[in-house]
Amino acid sequence: MNRKNLLLVSILCCVIILGVIIFGSGIAVAAPSSPTLVASGLEGSTGAGSAVGPDGALYVTQAKAGVISRVDPKSGAVSTFASGLPQAIDGFPIGGVMDVAFIDGTAYALTTLVSPALGGNPSDIAGIYRVDGTNSFTPIADLGQFSLDHPPTADFDYFVPFGVQYTLETFRDGFLVTDGHLNRVLYVTLDGEIEVVIQFGNTVPTGLAIHGNRIYMAEAGPVPHAAEDGKVVVFTPGSSSATEVGSGAPLLVDVEFGRGRTLFALSQGSFPSEEPYPDPGSAALPDTGSLVRVNDNGTFTFLAEELNQPTSFEIVQNSAYVVTLAGEVWKIGNIANPPFGLSR
Repeated sequence: MNRKNLLLVSILCCVIILGVIIFGSGIAVAAPSSPTLVASGLEGSTGAGSAVGPDGALYVTQAKAGVISRVDPKSGAVSTFASGLPQAIDGFPIGGVMDVAFIDGTAYALTTLVSPALGGNPSDIAGIYRVDGTNSFTPIADLGQFSLDHPPTADFDYFVPFGVQYTLETFRDGFLVTDGHLNRVLYVTLDGEIEVVIQFGNTVPTGLAIHGNRIYMAEAGPVPHAAEDGKVVVFTPGSSSATEVGSGAPLLVDVEFGRGRTLFALSQGSFPSEEPYPDPGSAALPDTGSLVRVNDNGTFTFLAEELNQPTSFEIVQNSAYVVTLAGEVWKIGNIANPPFGLSR
């Protein structure tokens, strides 16, 4: 056998051995680690969002306090990144500063249900603020007013014409924003121009993840947020409908990509299944949340369960950092095991 053939045989043997190690019935692939507490003491909200900043730290919104906090994912140290943003209004189960995102190193904050007509401060808007400094902000888009001026076209009941803006995600040179009450996704430029990207029925859009031109979105489904209504869907700009990618977990609130285009979703947990139901926007029952991996056949693999009312998560390397309503950040390691590269 010549050297070239010998080299090919050696490579093939290595591939076979590796496949047996990873996928063989005799050797198990390492499971995700149990959740470990990274940080606590944050003031959460049923819609508390998060982002990974340009420095690799976690940035978490505290809706009740009108604050964005920086959390060091290694040490768990918490510091105030920005304060003085519109706060949640008493009596609403959701609202205030909901999410944060970065473009070219600048942070932008999403607020909802803070309009003066709802009892907020006269200068507050439900929309997007640019963070200019620790206590300095510039409103760039009034999404509440846009919603009032451009009501949804689909046939479903709604009672807050200002909408409930939920998630902020960078896309192209601007942002995508989900509205979990008016059931649509908006596109917003840095100059404050707003347009409707896609309108849904009563599916309750929540979290977003982007891959190229494809927009992946979590849906909580209408109250009582049944597991079969907890879906991840995908669409592209210009689409009139979305394609289901996976389903099977109640009250999905977020979706993220990990290594190898592995897709994950976050379930806040079970909702009371009998009437009278809690108000829309209320949190799931305690200790019923879960982190799931989306499989290529449309099912979910549950990686961590009994999470206490999670609201958002971020993936750093091969770990998920989960933010909860109680103002805690939990780390779940080793989440993306083979096989990678699901065909999406």
